[in-house]
Amino acid sequence: MIPFSLQQLADITSGTLHGSNVTIDSVTTDTRQVEAGALFIALIGERFDAHNFCQQALEKGASAILVSRQLELNVPQVIVEDTHQALGLLAQWMHQQSKAKTLALTGSCGKTTVKEMLTAILKQKGQVLSTAGNFNNDIGVPLTLLRTDMQDDYAVIELGANHQGEIAYTTHLVQPDIALVNNVAAAHLEGFGSLDGVAQAKGEIYQGLLAGGCAVVNLDCYGVHFWEDTLADKTVVTFSVDNTDADFYAKHMQVNQQGAPSFILVSPQGEKAVHLPMIGKHNISNALAAAAMAMQAGASLEEVISGLQMPSQVKGRVEAIDLNERIRVIDDSYNASVPAMKAAADLLANYQGKRWLVLGFMAELGAESQALHKEVGEHAAQYNFDYVLTFGEDTAIISQLCQQTGKTCAKHFSTHDTMIDFIKQHLIQQPDRQAEEKHTLLIKGANSSKMSQVVAALKETYA
Repeated sequence: MIPFSLQQLADITSGTLHGSNVTIDSVTTDTRQVEAGALFIALIGERFDAHNFCQQALEKGASAILVSRQLELNVPQVIVEDTHQALGLLAQWMHQQSKAKTLALTGSCGKTTVKEMLTAILKQKGQVLSTAGNFNNDIGVPLTLLRTDMQDDYAVIELGANHQGEIAYTTHLVQPDIALVNNVAAAHLEGFGSLDGVAQAKGEIYQGLLAGGCAVVNLDCYGVHFWEDTLADKTVVTFSVDNTDADFYAKHMQVNQQGAPSFILVSPQGEKAVHLPMIGKHNISNALAAAAMAMQAGASLEEVISGLQMPSQVKGRVEAIDLNERIRVIDDSYNASVPAMKAAADLLANYQGKRWLVLGFMAELGAESQALHKEVGEHAAQYNFDYVLTFGEDTAIISQLCQQTGKTCAKHFSTHDTMIDFIKQHLIQQPDRQAEEKHTLLIKGANSSKMSQVVAALKETYA
């Protein structure tokens, strides 16, 4: 973080300083993360007002507070009209102090994976500021930018959204040199209204590029036509899994028995084989996106290949875990969308032995939820998995459709506990353990479906 004074803060945010002009080198919005000498920013949300926690922040060592009303506390305070907006202004100012080349990305699926791939590539070239965890909303992005260091060579910033205008706001703060919409899918429809609404919202990232900035575009993506006018004065670089008109594409794609893909990366710098250290054929598209962005930032083909092949595992995102010689869990419990659910079924189909598709619901789909869950069920039914288990009201159609094949044991559950009990009853170890087929359980769902509880229970029992 770049240190600043409270008077600088007041100037940046059009606020007023009350008290000493102390220097700040740590900022937090969470009293649990207060460091000695930190600035505590009192945000106001729908269900909380952090002004009520300023005293607690001071007791933990904060040396100043940013508030929207003056408090009767013996501490330097900067008073602003809106602490949320002030957080963004401070973050924007801080990031502008750095000379880092900034790459921003959004999308309905895979953006965290692309971020991790891209970060691994660029770390070979210099110091990289990268989004941590899921800090990708209108609070998380500013907090990421506040980690800016003057020595940063690159910044890789992930932008998420669940309503129109959110990406426009965070892109304005980030001011990227290179931007990507990884894909567009039926996700957060309650906030976006329709798939067209998702495409328009994701395209806000391109509107934040200055004239001549680089837009990396997925030719396989829905909604590209929405962005044509915005992209007219931008440098456009394209990628596609198999469209040879793209600047970056793949050929000779294969998936091994463990589900890990390999392919030939075709790029403007030449062709080279890639062996991804993660499972899922869908990650080929993510790798192409990362390669396109990285090369636009100055990476060589060799650096791209090396970075893509570095192991990088994000918890809850397609993480294969052998609990013992009989039971493998593929933990993909962090999030879910229609293409991601379909990709999960495609991945599971690569495995031998007993195959379990264990699904929680997809969230924030609004009136289209039932139809979209049905779409997933129709896709999964073709594989005749041994077991298809579902949790959540709208997922029942998935197990019903899979049951109709007559080859799948499909069950729907109203609680995690009953689902876990069913799984355990069917995984009882037999005396001759070596002769029994291996069970592979792929577990996926929206974060709010809490399918991680199923993963945790299996780890506790069998690991």
